[in-house]
Amino acid sequence: MAHIRVFNHYIQSPYVVLAAIEFTILAACAYLSIVLTQPAVILEAAQFGLVIRFTLIYASVMLLSTFSMGVYETGVKENFAAMAVRSVVSFCLVGGILMLLLGYILFSVSVMKGALFTAVALSLASVLAVRYAFYSVVDAVRLRRRILVLGAGKKAAQMIESIRAEASVGFDIVGFIPSDGNSIEVPEHQLLDSVGGIGHLVSKHNVDEIVVALDDRRRDSGGYFPLDELLDWKLNGVRITPLVGFYERELGRIELAEIHPGWMVFGDGFRYSRSRDGGKRVFDIGISLVLLALVWPLMLMTMLAVFLETGRPVLYKQQRVGFNGRVFEIVKFRSMTQNAEQDGKAVWAQQNDARVTRIGAFIRNTRLDELPQIFNVLKGEMSFVGPRPERPEFVGDLAKQLPYYEARHRVKPGLMGWAQLKYPYGASVEDAANKLVYDLYYVKNHSVLLDVLIVVQSVEVILLGKGVR
Repeated sequence: MAHIRVFNHYIQSPYVVLAAIEFTILAACAYLSIVLTQPAVILEAAQFGLVIRFTLIYASVMLLSTFSMGVYETGVKENFAAMAVRSVVSFCLVGGILMLLLGYILFSVSVMKGALFTAVALSLASVLAVRYAFYSVVDAVRLRRRILVLGAGKKAAQMIESIRAEASVGFDIVGFIPSDGNSIEVPEHQLLDSVGGIGHLVSKHNVDEIVVALDDRRRDSGGYFPLDELLDWKLNGVRITPLVGFYERELGRIELAEIHPGWMVFGDGFRYSRSRDGGKRVFDIGISLVLLALVWPLMLMTMLAVFLETGRPVLYKQQRVGFNGRVFEIVKFRSMTQNAEQDGKAVWAQQNDARVTRIGAFIRNTRLDELPQIFNVLKGEMSFVGPRPERPEFVGDLAKQLPYYEARHRVKPGLMGWAQLKYPYGASVEDAANKLVYDLYYVKNHSVLLDVLIVVQSVEVILLGKGVR
């Protein structure tokens, strides 16, 4: 499947088409629900504008709710039944609650009465039918990109594992071309004979793209890099993609082993924009104030619950590394026992950590413990979206062991981030390395649009308690 790139973020174009179709269906279902439940309203000219507003807001809210629950991704990675369950949750719970809140503010009771229930019922039936048809044909052979991989060693084998782990779709790997002088680590049946050049393979397999995944390109080491052939086929419309670009586009990450300083300096991304930073600050302040207005009762109840269980202090302050390496104090509701680090040594949080209290486990699962960080955002120490800030004690060690780790401090840390969507809680150097590939993707491509996408998708993380320790 082809991609479109919006503000440096890759989106598969068939899913953009699906979203547009679903928006139309949702709007039609909302309008039809009013026709069925309140036909008199349709005939009143004074109410027509209200009806149109209801249909458009309903379609927008339900589409965002669908996206927030990861419905489209589930349809690809799991099965239709799992996608259908999430669709019910997104429409009946997330979208339904939002529409009830908005409905009694923006619409008259007469329009809302009965129309919302009917609209949700019609929408579920219609949208599920459309999605079933879509998933039946969108990944059909004729719509999939055909990829030829130049290389059959360690990098090619890692590529296979990464694709399998992410359940990435939309393409078929027609085979791997071994590189002279390098070991072969891909399945033998996937090897292709490049005798006579790669041109006949491109024609024979109707290749759309060649991904370069060579362990070594140097001729003096036996490497094989057919520059002239690759250039010829690029001029003939075949896409030539380095492995780092393939990972970025398909998996939303930047593989550490595939990057070098020159690529970071001279390639796209990793750019400063005054207008983008200004827009991000407006976004941070706006969403923080709205969230604070909505959740302050929950914050008061959380403070009371923590106090009743383990007493004072209710808040917990901890040093974290922020923008450009500056250290600041992050504020959280205390979720662990008092003096959890009695020897003063920083310790990674573990699965089922014994230091976590009963109330602490609940507020961690629901992310309520993070709410005081809204004030860190308002103060400008954090952004609403960005790499999660790490403790100085860990940063020093991680920077020594992981290349380009300091690059994640080129943007403000956030309450939520791209890595939190893609990888569970990190509690080791290995976990930090796995999260860094997603943090680097965010640093390279961050925009207000990507921030909005992360905020919307984080609803699923919060509701399902993903990545909590």
